[in-house]
Amino acid sequence: MRDKLLKLIKSPRLVQDTREKTIEYILFLAAFSSVATTIGILFILVRESVLFFQEISILDFLTSTEWTPLFQNPQYGILPLVSGTLVTSIIALMIAIPLGTIAGIYLSEFSPIKFRETIKPFLELLAAIPTVVYGYFALLYVTPLLQKIFPNLPTFNMLSAGLVMGVMIIPFISSISEDAMRSVPVGLREGSFAMGATRFQTSLLVVFPTAISGICSAYVLGASRAVGETMIVAIAAGLQPNFTLNPTDQAATITGYIVQVSLGDLPHGTLAYQTIFAAGLTLVLITLILNIIGHFLAKHYREIY
Repeated sequence: MRDKLLKLIKSPRLVQDTREKTIEYILFLAAFSSVATTIGILFILVRESVLFFQEISILDFLTSTEWTPLFQNPQYGILPLVSGTLVTSIIALMIAIPLGTIAGIYLSEFSPIKFRETIKPFLELLAAIPTVVYGYFALLYVTPLLQKIFPNLPTFNMLSAGLVMGVMIIPFISSISEDAMRSVPVGLREGSFAMGATRFQTSLLVVFPTAISGICSAYVLGASRAVGETMIVAIAAGLQPNFTLNPTDQAATITGYIVQVSLGDLPHGTLAYQTIFAAGLTLVLITLILNIIGHFLAKHYREIY
C-alpha cells in the first residue's frame, strides 16, 4: 500500500496537475488582490463621503461655484476643482493624443527596426521621470517662455501645467498605440499593398482602424493619467480654486486640493477633512465616465471596421 502511495505521489501527471493548480491559485490571488484593493478604496471613499453629504447638500456640492472649505465662511462647491482638472487635462490631451498617435504610427509602420529599438526606450524614459521634476520644469522654464508670448500670464497658470503634462503623457499613448498597431496581422498590410495602396494609406486606412480598440485604450489611459496627475498641477497651476475655463488663469485641481489638505493640518473626522474623500469620489466618477466612453468608442469602431 505504501509503495502504491509513493508511486502515486511521484506520478508525472499528479505533479503536473499540482503545479497547474498552484499556479492557478497564485494567479487567482493576484487578480483578487487587485479587485479587493479597488473595493477597499471605494468603500472608504463612499463611507467618508456619506458622512460629508449628511452635512452638505449634494445639489450645492455639484452646482456651487465656490470652494472654500478651509475658510471662516466655508463653501463646498466642487465645480472650481472640476473645471481646473478638466482644463489642464484637455490641454494635456490636445498635446499628447496627436503627438503620441503620430509617434506610434511612425514607430510601428515607418521606422527601421534598429531605429525603433533604439528610440523607443528613450521615449518611454519620459514616463520614468518623477512628476515633481515636470512640475518645476513647467514652473521655472515653460512659464517664463509663455510669459514672453503672454506678458500678463501669472506665475501659476493652467496652460504651462497642461502643456508639460501633455509631454509626460506622450509615452503612454505612443507605446500602447504602437503595440496595438504592430499586433495587426501582416496579411492585412500585404493585401492593402497588393491593391495598390501606399504605406501611408495602409497605415491610416487599414492598420489604424484595425487597431482602434487598443488605440482607444491608450487614449483612455492617457486621459485617466491626466485627470489623476498631482504634482505638476499642484506646483505649476497653483492651489487657488477658481471657477474658470481660461487656461491662462491659475486654478486648483481635485488632486492638488487633496494634496493640500492631506498634509496633516486638519484633525481627522472634521467636515473639512472629509472634503478630500468627497473630492476623491468625484475624481473616481470622472475616471469611470472616461473609461465608459472609451469602451463604447472602441466597441463602436470595432463594429464599423
